[in-house]
Amino acid sequence: MSSSSDIILHHFDPSPFSEKIRVVFGFKKIAWKSCLISRIMPRPDLMPLTGGYRRTPVMQIGADIFCDTQIIIRELETRFPDPTLFPGGNAGMPWALGMWTDRPFFQSTVNLVFGSLGDKVPQDFIEDRSKLRGAKFDVAAMTAAIPQMRDQFRANVDWIEAQLAGGRPFLLGEFSLADVNAYMNVWYTRQNLPEIEDILQHLPRTSAWEKRIQAFGHGTRSEISTAEALQIGTRATPQAKLSADPNDPNGRKPGDVVSVHSDDAWQTDIRGEIVSLSAQHIAIRRRDDRAGEMVIHFPRVGFTVT
Repeated sequence: MSSSSDIILHHFDPSPFSEKIRVVFGFKKIAWKSCLISRIMPRPDLMPLTGGYRRTPVMQIGADIFCDTQIIIRELETRFPDPTLFPGGNAGMPWALGMWTDRPFFQSTVNLVFGSLGDKVPQDFIEDRSKLRGAKFDVAAMTAAIPQMRDQFRANVDWIEAQLAGGRPFLLGEFSLADVNAYMNVWYTRQNLPEIEDILQHLPRTSAWEKRIQAFGHGTRSEISTAEALQIGTRATPQAKLSADPNDPNGRKPGDVVSVHSDDAWQTDIRGEIVSLSAQHIAIRRRDDRAGEMVIHFPRVGFTVT
């Protein structure tokens, strides 16, 4: 069992992926430190910790840095196994559902939100997200596509509605990671588009399910500055243990120097020496002039290792 007082989440409040982690904190009743970062670059106190990874959120425990919600949730489940996010032996499907919620479902949700906001979207945000995507963040095209995106959003949420039939309180019966993943997009539209109620009012099981998830809260939150978080990382020693994967299909092993990239357009080259790896994670050790020695943890799905 871990002390939750060590957990720092680098996030911003409107971030839908951060909301996933905040819900997990609530469900598991975890106390955590909130380190608010800007929605766009630069993030001068965070980059030394991550080696340049720039998606949100990032979880920090001392000098161990967890990039991407998949690896953050995996670590939280390991440290705080009760209550579990994988009830009834549902250890695989909730992860796979994340590929639906985080990619096609999220993409149509983003297009609907920003298309609806239209010219209210700040120019610096557009420029930042264009860099992140490696393609134009085209708000005008999103606005033109609003009718299609409404259709897509409704069709995706209708799957949630169907799964909640028969009085099932959560997608798999008991609350699980599947609910965390699916909830993100509904929460995101609620935060940004009051008019989404026109669609959701016809999906009563989904609306009741949302309230059950909101009731978990966000755990016990206290604030910390980015400078304080960097200082904590600088003073700490990574706790990651050396761990080999005898079944690695490419023969990778601890000590190998690799680069890890997210598989989106923003190909940050985060380079280091493998500390541990498995089918679902890889951790690499790197040094930074400001932060010192860090171990950065990534999931395998959605990331490439070269």
